[in-house]
Amino acid sequence: MSSLPVVLNPSPSDPSRRAALQAGAGLVIGVWLAPLTSGNALAAAKAAKPSPEVFAPNAFVRVGTDSRVTVLVKHIEFGQGPFTGLTTLVAEEMDAAWSQMRAEHAPADAKLYNNLAFGPFQGTGGSTAIANSYEQMRMAGATARALLVTAAANAWGVPAKDITVRRGMLHHASTGRQGRFGDFALAAAKLPPPTDVKLKDPSAFTLIGREGAVKKLDVPAKTDGSAQFTIDIHEPGMLTAVVAHPPLFGAKVASVDAAEALKVKGVVAVKPLPIGVAVYAESTWPAIKAREKLRITWDDSAAEKRGSEQLLAQYREVARTPGKVAGSHGDVDAAWASAEKVVEAEYAFPYLAHAPMEPLDGYLRFDAQGATARFGSQVQTADQGAIAAVLGMKPEQVAIQTMLAGGSFGRRAQAGADFAVELAMVAKALGPQRPVKLMWTREDDVQGGFYRPLFVHRLRGALRGGKVVAWSDTIVGQSFILGSPMESMVVNKAGIDETMVEGAAETPYKFDAFRCDVHVQKVGVPTLWWRSVGATHTGYAVECFVDQLLQTLGQDPVAGRLAMFGEDPRFARTLRAVAELSQWSGPNAGSGRARGVSIVKSFGTYVAHVAEVSMGENGEPRVHKVWCAVDCGRVVNPDVVRAQMTGGIGFGLGHVLFGEIRMEQGLRVQRNFDSYRSLRIHEMPVVEVRIVEATEKPTGVGEPGVPPIGPAVANALARLPGGERPRQLPMVREAA
Repeated sequence: MSSLPVVLNPSPSDPSRRAALQAGAGLVIGVWLAPLTSGNALAAAKAAKPSPEVFAPNAFVRVGTDSRVTVLVKHIEFGQGPFTGLTTLVAEEMDAAWSQMRAEHAPADAKLYNNLAFGPFQGTGGSTAIANSYEQMRMAGATARALLVTAAANAWGVPAKDITVRRGMLHHASTGRQGRFGDFALAAAKLPPPTDVKLKDPSAFTLIGREGAVKKLDVPAKTDGSAQFTIDIHEPGMLTAVVAHPPLFGAKVASVDAAEALKVKGVVAVKPLPIGVAVYAESTWPAIKAREKLRITWDDSAAEKRGSEQLLAQYREVARTPGKVAGSHGDVDAAWASAEKVVEAEYAFPYLAHAPMEPLDGYLRFDAQGATARFGSQVQTADQGAIAAVLGMKPEQVAIQTMLAGGSFGRRAQAGADFAVELAMVAKALGPQRPVKLMWTREDDVQGGFYRPLFVHRLRGALRGGKVVAWSDTIVGQSFILGSPMESMVVNKAGIDETMVEGAAETPYKFDAFRCDVHVQKVGVPTLWWRSVGATHTGYAVECFVDQLLQTLGQDPVAGRLAMFGEDPRFARTLRAVAELSQWSGPNAGSGRARGVSIVKSFGTYVAHVAEVSMGENGEPRVHKVWCAVDCGRVVNPDVVRAQMTGGIGFGLGHVLFGEIRMEQGLRVQRNFDSYRSLRIHEMPVVEVRIVEATEKPTGVGEPGVPPIGPAVANALARLPGGERPRQLPMVREAA
């Protein structure tokens, strides 16, 4: 490892600095892992806002004189656990006590805090927080520990190798001396960073992978109400803004009459924007009431006016023609001709809203020198650049304070940073005289687009000699990547948007002949990744169809899959684990119940589900229990893994049962949770999770629990007397 620069850290105005001072941690030590270059040192110094009272040779770890260890987390915390997970990595290598650990969001600075899985920008997504930070954060903790040990050795006049560290205390056995981290923070601050730091062997872990070793850091504040979200921001002179967006996607403001809106008490201004009309008020309620009184004439000449049924009909027609090949081997046409039987199926998937519990919101103030934004920024580098572009600034003039967020599921990470653009437009239209908080209501959120795209899959399977010998899958849908700033990262050399075909262009099953092709459709509905992205539809289509083929062959769903798996042993390992956990003996569960199985790999993580299902008296599926096996490599926090699997099952189940944004002549039908139905507490099944022991590098768990639940339920329904696999989601559809 290269030598490490020393950089001074935050000024008293920095919120992290203030919190440290309030806790009595006057001096801070840290360790950072960027290469020693003048550019990186300058970036570190700029991000840290130097003060002679504080020391930090690192962007990730601070140790106070009160022995509190604060980890600066480069990934947003919106419930998926990076505060706890990344802090565990640091605490493990420091041999710290969990009670002394703290976490806070790092500032927006791609030079220091880039996502190593994404490249040169800072952001959270793709279940990469632990995967890309695993060694980085361990190294940060190990370096901090080495500095503290050296400082203690110097103070006691003993060899550093004779000092041990346990639960935040440094010990020297022969002299009986001991001290806390904080006792050596000042001395450690004066030491040159070590050039060779060794990480622990996994056999020595006391926190990583240990059951019950840590508790989630963000839970206490969220429980007692002290956690601060964007919606909690109330600054002197701040105005609250809401925006009237066009009822049809692609429509523009032709004219606006704001006379009645301006009469509402507390309303300060109404401003037309490129994306709608903004209403500014002293608080949220008058802004909303005034928005209702706006009289806007919309130019919808370029708007999207098709409905869901029209789009589905077009997609189904297109699916009967060959698309651009995303993956193939063998001769599928010859396989159809020689097959004993050819089975076909078509699956249709609706637009889905993310509907996080906290809708989009953001705070912004700016002047001629720069801007400060505070919101749940999921891709800080994109948001920083977008705000700068609107305000006519350089990105480094825009400071982003990442706030805790009430969920995302992909919604806060737009490829074009659309919400950040809107926030900057709203602030710019008003001017720099007063800061602004932009609020979206639930209706804004549900009707605001950026949905999981509508998709159709048309599959064919050739059966011969008791085997599935050929497989084809034609996929039709929108791409939110093509033409976006993310295109170079996601589109492959063949011009395929890999998010459209992931999990379908390459399946876990081996076939003599295989083809997956895709059609990209141009539709004026803005779309976006949604929790587990392409696997939300490919996992359902693939796992339902393979189960149908096995049922046609009269083979057991578990044994049949095991026989079809390719060379990757982790699929079989995970499927066997869930079969053992559920005591699988076949799909018939008795007492009017059936069981269905599925397995999906997404974001490098293997998840298998068995769902036990019956049909309720109301005609809706009733899911009684779900068994889940997950192989996510080496586990950092078992409790977080189980929580994410359980949450993913509930999230996915609610959407396959009820989730749909239906379009009628371009207008969205669903507006709030009364019509965009979520899973109720009494509808949540019992969930049992087994974590498959693995030594591979950690992979993500925030999203992979979602895809397998839909096909597991569908496959169970097909095994009930007279049951069928739902071919169009949601399974429970309200009357059009």
